[in-house]
Amino acid sequence: MGKVYLIGAGPGAADLITVRGARLLGMADVVLHDALVEPAMLDYAPAHARRIAVGKRCGQLSTAQQFINKQIVDAALEHDVVVRLKGGDPMLFGRADEEMRALEAAGIEYEVVPGITAALASAASLKRSLTLRGVSRSIALATFSRAPGSDEIREQVNADSLVFYMGRDSGVEIAQQLIDAGRAVSTPVAIVEACSTERERTLTLTLEELAAGEAQRWVDASQPSLLMIGEAFAARAGQRTDSSSEALLSAA
Repeated sequence: MGKVYLIGAGPGAADLITVRGARLLGMADVVLHDALVEPAMLDYAPAHARRIAVGKRCGQLSTAQQFINKQIVDAALEHDVVVRLKGGDPMLFGRADEEMRALEAAGIEYEVVPGITAALASAASLKRSLTLRGVSRSIALATFSRAPGSDEIREQVNADSLVFYMGRDSGVEIAQQLIDAGRAVSTPVAIVEACSTERERTLTLTLEELAAGEAQRWVDASQPSLLMIGEAFAARAGQRTDSSSEALLSAA
C-alpha cells in the first residue's frame, strides 16, 4: 500500500509551489490534479508518472467528488507514491476533508503539504497588504454560496478585508448586499484574474461600480478570479495605479 500526498500547487505559477511540494511531485507514480493547475506544474512529475485530470470548474463537466476519492484510494493500492495536486492550499475550499476521510477509511497513510492560497498571491500582485495598521485588522476568506432552494446567504461576513473565492458571477449581488449592510459605496474593490500566471489581469473599482455591473464586461469567465473588497486595497499615496474601470476595460 502506498502513501498519498495532498499537495498545494499554489496560486498558478509553476515556481510558486513549495520546495517540499515540488520534491514530492518529482517522486510521484500517479498525479491526480485539479483543473486549475498550470500545465507547467506537471513537468515536475517524472516522465513515467500517470497524470489524471480530476478538476472541477463552475458550469463545466466535472469529476464527482466521490469518484475522485475512489481514484485516489485505488491509486494508493497499486502505487507507492500518489500525489493529489490541488490548486492553492489543500485545506481552503479544496474538499480535502472528504479525501482525507476516504483515505482514513481505507487505512491509507497520507500527508498534507500546504500551498500558497490565491488571496496571498493576489495581495502580492496588487502590492496591497491584506492587513493594514489602523485600517484592516481582520480578514475573511469566503465563498458566496446559498443554501439549496433558498435565497438566504448562508453566513454574513463581517471583516475589514473580504476575499471572495469563486465570486466572479455573483459580484453584483455581493456588492449590493454589502452596501445594504452599511458598507460605503466608495469602498475599494480589486479583482485579480489568473493570479501569478502570464494571463494575470487586475481591475480596481469601487463597491458602487461593482454593484452597477462594471466588472461584468471585463471579467473573462474562462479564467479563475478573486474578488477583494476593503479599504486595505485602496491605492497608496503616490503609488502609480489606474483606478478607472473604464480605462482598464479599454486596455483589455
